[in-house]
Amino acid sequence: MAGRPEILFPLFAGLETLEGVGPKTAQTLAALDIARPRDLILTLPYSGIDRRKRSTVKGADLPGVVTVEVTVGRHQPPSRRGGPYRITVEDAEISFQLVFFNGRDTYLTKVLPTGARRVVSGKVELFDGLAQMVHPDHILPPEEAGEIPDFEPVYPLTAGITQRVMAKAVAGALTRVPDLPEWIDPAQKTRAGWPDWKEAVATAHHPLTIGELSPSHPARERLAYDEFMAHQLTLGLARAKLRRGKGRVSVGTGDLQAKVRAALPYSPTAAQRRAIEEIATDMARPQKMNRLLQGDVGAGKTLVALMALLVAVEAGGQGVMMAPTEILARQHLEGLRPLAETAGVRIELLTGRDKGAVRREKLTALASGEIQILVGTHAVFQKDVDFADLRLAIVDEQHRFGVRQRLELGKKGVAVDVLVMTATPIPRSLALAQYGDMDVSVLDEKPPGRKPIKTALVNMGRMDEVVEHLRNAIVEGRQAYWVCPLVEESEAVDLSSAEERFKRLRASLGDGRVGLVHGQMPPEQKDAAMAAFQRGETSVLVSTTVIEVGVDVPNASIMVIERAEHFGLAQLHQLRGRVGRGEAASTCLLMYQAPLSEGGQRRLDTMRETEDGFRIAEVDLEMRGVGDLIGTAQSGLPKFRVGDLEAQAALMAVAQTDARKLLGDDPELVTERGRAARVLLWLMGQDEAIRLIGVG
Repeated sequence: MAGRPEILFPLFAGLETLEGVGPKTAQTLAALDIARPRDLILTLPYSGIDRRKRSTVKGADLPGVVTVEVTVGRHQPPSRRGGPYRITVEDAEISFQLVFFNGRDTYLTKVLPTGARRVVSGKVELFDGLAQMVHPDHILPPEEAGEIPDFEPVYPLTAGITQRVMAKAVAGALTRVPDLPEWIDPAQKTRAGWPDWKEAVATAHHPLTIGELSPSHPARERLAYDEFMAHQLTLGLARAKLRRGKGRVSVGTGDLQAKVRAALPYSPTAAQRRAIEEIATDMARPQKMNRLLQGDVGAGKTLVALMALLVAVEAGGQGVMMAPTEILARQHLEGLRPLAETAGVRIELLTGRDKGAVRREKLTALASGEIQILVGTHAVFQKDVDFADLRLAIVDEQHRFGVRQRLELGKKGVAVDVLVMTATPIPRSLALAQYGDMDVSVLDEKPPGRKPIKTALVNMGRMDEVVEHLRNAIVEGRQAYWVCPLVEESEAVDLSSAEERFKRLRASLGDGRVGLVHGQMPPEQKDAAMAAFQRGETSVLVSTTVIEVGVDVPNASIMVIERAEHFGLAQLHQLRGRVGRGEAASTCLLMYQAPLSEGGQRRLDTMRETEDGFRIAEVDLEMRGVGDLIGTAQSGLPKFRVGDLEAQAALMAVAQTDARKLLGDDPELVTERGRAARVLLWLMGQDEAIRLIGVG
């Protein structure tokens, strides 16, 4: 693949090559993540100032910016050192003062000679009924007043950069904007009413009204779309590369699946049936599957995973399911084993704890194909682990598994189909940005038999009632989680809050009834406390937030979350999902310390109103914004300069459809529009994507 197209060279030159940008300014701009003229072009004004000329300050909306022609009157130099320098001026109706601090007489008498006409523009305020303009932004002779725009764009700044410097740098960059070939689908462009790229750039930088600063203005929307399109093309190319990797055709007979279905106490939901079908169809294709299974807490992902693994086994191969921790791997095993055994399939667990003869025996059974389904931690990828015929890898996505890791998994040299499972409902816009290279199956209904969880908000002042409620529940043989907040960042304080609660509950409920889990414990102790709770030896488990996500205790039907206002929505939703897994009606008590902040109140109200994880994720996104929601540092999410993932989710969806269609019609990007798309990829700095076209 050739290097950057020549038409873009001027946009990728050094900043110092722009008029009015010296080495020092260039260095300062780096703080705004601006290193090339192209970055300036994509740094749009976020606000604007109305500088239309008025005949008089009288009747203007003060304090506010006024642009007016005046006759310069008397100069009053400061009476004391450091005092203000005042110049009286007169417009068509009234006189007012221009005020300068540290003003130099020689300069001011030169720029504003008494008796001259000048156009001044700046913020006017009233002091003791007298209008004053402190440090005008513009002072020009009337014949040059055309230089002041009617509506002046306001750019984001950093220390050491003024609006004037920024405006000048941008103006320099704009002189370099070339006419670029069109990469947007013509029908889409017409439908949306978008301008050409060059015109969009010009319009976005020269807004004429405040309305033109809105993300939905055609010029801005187009530029946001360009970023999304480049991102989706990159994901699409990564996806195509994964798919070009020859997969295995795995066609199930349906026999084993039928045995499992017959053994189920209920029939699968429509969502489960749809997901199973989508996965089976993918596995039967000669390309590698790369699918995300997204399901809310308790949506029945385990059954879908098992059916997928059975397709691999029916086709004469093996399947593997990976979990991030040993306790979760064991739990997957417990969930899958009874059903796998009804189908007569051998399923085993492999973790780092397997040593010596036991480990050797498992590896032999795996290499010979006797073990048909393997469940494990990342230990399943160690060098000495050989499969007879591995066809499907399911990754339980508690460890964030980005595009890069997905490509890595493919590099194992095994042509396996990959299914990534996540229990975190992700709003559609983020799913598109983060998993745009994958096909997505969504489980959006709960299996029958899952009872709704009753959620109540309880003031911390009613602690005694809550403990009393627990005492009665324990007598009835029920179990409860009690989660203590991470109040401080320091482990020590959390520890004391959890230990304190543990001691007090033990005192009220009896010594042997209460267990404790916290972050400072060695893993063995943690596992032991969890196991005792799972076996029902303890009735209440006190913990900091380390209740391993996904640990299943069907008999636990009460979840108490202390100081719930300290938790994020996603966390509260995950914690609540630990109960409601068995026969008993479940409750979740959100204990809060009054008074609640507005955000705290909204989070707790949302929890009380809905159990729908996708709805909760949308509210979470509205409240926190994209960066926080996934911790931008490790999210693998791109940073967009113009596009706004939250406000423009629908645009991202259009970009995905368009990018996929373009790559479907022109996988090598060699048609006229394909070549234009290459220019877009270079423009957006997606060099990685360009390499993906190069390496076939």
